[in-house]
Amino acid sequence: MTSLTLATRAPKRVRRRGPQSPTGTALAYLAGVVIVVITVVPLLFVLIGGFRTTAQINASPTGLPHPWVLENYRVILTSSTFWRFLLHSALIAVVATALALGCGSMAAFALSRYSFFGRDALYGFFTIGLLFPLTVAALPLYLWLRRLGLLENMFGVAIPEAAFSLSITIVILRPFMRAIPGELEDAAVVDGTSKLGFFWRVLLPLSKPALTTVAILAFVTSWNFYILPLLVFNNPYTLPQGVAAFQTQYSQDTARVFAFTFLSILPTLVFFTIAERRIVGGLTGAVKG
Repeated sequence: MTSLTLATRAPKRVRRRGPQSPTGTALAYLAGVVIVVITVVPLLFVLIGGFRTTAQINASPTGLPHPWVLENYRVILTSSTFWRFLLHSALIAVVATALALGCGSMAAFALSRYSFFGRDALYGFFTIGLLFPLTVAALPLYLWLRRLGLLENMFGVAIPEAAFSLSITIVILRPFMRAIPGELEDAAVVDGTSKLGFFWRVLLPLSKPALTTVAILAFVTSWNFYILPLLVFNNPYTLPQGVAAFQTQYSQDTARVFAFTFLSILPTLVFFTIAERRIVGGLTGAVKG
């Protein structure tokens, strides 16, 4: 029996962590409570406010509905305006996510599997893009979109949103693709698979956790964008714009504004809650890679 086999079969030593101190546990629970209060309480306030009337809110801002009023949510859910905003936001988010995934995965493939001059500098350029705010590029971006004739056009929002999602997409995907053993690529080449075939048939399926993570992040980021649609469209077009327009139109009807605001938050809240584990798994793999 070789030494390699013995080393493989040797039991792994597991480090046992000592018991956590009561002070550390108390601080952890305290931090959790503070985070819950900061994030959940405002959502509950908006949700419950939608089940009240404006008179009830003025009389007792932090009180419970008495009686519970369903009219605010019913009016909004039966309104074509809300669903039109929802559809526009969904279409733009899907297009932006597809573009970010397509371009980002190909760029990550080149940066992880090929060696060429300036590769690390190019990767650093994409990393710096994480620090680049949209507000800095608002004016040149508007002029560029106007010259291309993309104003009042859905793609005038989706393409820049995909571009701003490229940095985080490449930063997450590159470590995943780089960690895939080169022996798999060599075996694929021996079987007659081209570089593109290896990318499509082997690399992308193995990078599915990271692809899921970046898709979720790109979709949620696109959904919540407000400045870009404001630059491209003269009239409200997406759901965040619709919330602002609704608040202006019904500024005196606080309860209905609460209902519209919560319904606009609900899709991303449900989507993000369901996909939370996939996001954590993808980010963990990226850090390990």
